[in-house]
Amino acid sequence: MPSEDRHETLRNESPFGFCLNTATIREQHLGIVDEIKLVAEIGYGGIEPWVRELDAYEQAGGRLSDLRQRIEDLGLHVPGAIAFFAWADADADKRRGELEKARREMAKVAAIGGKTIAAPPFGDCAGRTLDELAECYRDLLAVGREMGVTPAVEVWGHAKVLSRLCDAAYIVTAGNAPDACMVLDIYHLYKGGGGFDGIGLIAGSAIGVFHFNDYPAVPGRAEIADKDRVFPGDGVGPVRQVLTSLQAIGYRGMLSLELFNPEYYRRPAAEVAREGLAKMRAAVAAALHAQQ
Repeated sequence: MPSEDRHETLRNESPFGFCLNTATIREQHLGIVDEIKLVAEIGYGGIEPWVRELDAYEQAGGRLSDLRQRIEDLGLHVPGAIAFFAWADADADKRRGELEKARREMAKVAAIGGKTIAAPPFGDCAGRTLDELAECYRDLLAVGREMGVTPAVEVWGHAKVLSRLCDAAYIVTAGNAPDACMVLDIYHLYKGGGGFDGIGLIAGSAIGVFHFNDYPAVPGRAEIADKDRVFPGDGVGPVRQVLTSLQAIGYRGMLSLELFNPEYYRRPAAEVAREGLAKMRAAVAAALHAQQ
């Protein structure tokens, strides 16, 4: 079955698309070209790369226009990309420079057909108010409109600020901007301690990409770290509740598998990616069945 037909079949079985965030297989060091090929072969509908991979590809002589053509030829989408720029840093001079960095990185994402770019609370954000972050986000959105890529406020559960869904919701609504959106993540929502019920209170259109994963019972919330993330359904997170809420609010975007588990890094990339897709599909099927 051609890859685009497989992707359409997956879409018909699920209200969501399935995407691989390349962090999940980053320590296998495939490179972005082989990652794209692998993602398509296994049957994902999208890929969420890290901008540093695009940098490496260009430094090796590659052209982003060629990369975009590969992605499109394989029927894949790029719902978002991961980058780190201090858009909300307490230092105004640094912030101005970081907005220019964001502009450059957005240009790369746009060049491969990407739609959003993650905007976590990177840099010195401790002690900043949500109103201050909202003002900074308005500036970042303006840059995004120029570049054709929407920055999505990302919740980081371990951060001093913007660690909960309610923080992100305030920031994206305070500016009264219809294109404002956020990146949510099961692990980070747990780590931040804000809970999951709030998902049902926001509009699906306010979510740019949803990072999909699970977490174990041990270590506890205070000690848990990125490396402890596991496949959806292999942990104790409220995966079914989250999926039910996402469907109810009209989210129809991508579920992007984002893991940093060292045990998975020791396995072949194809094996990890294949198991991840199977477990995402199983989780969605179980959630839909539970509603019938």
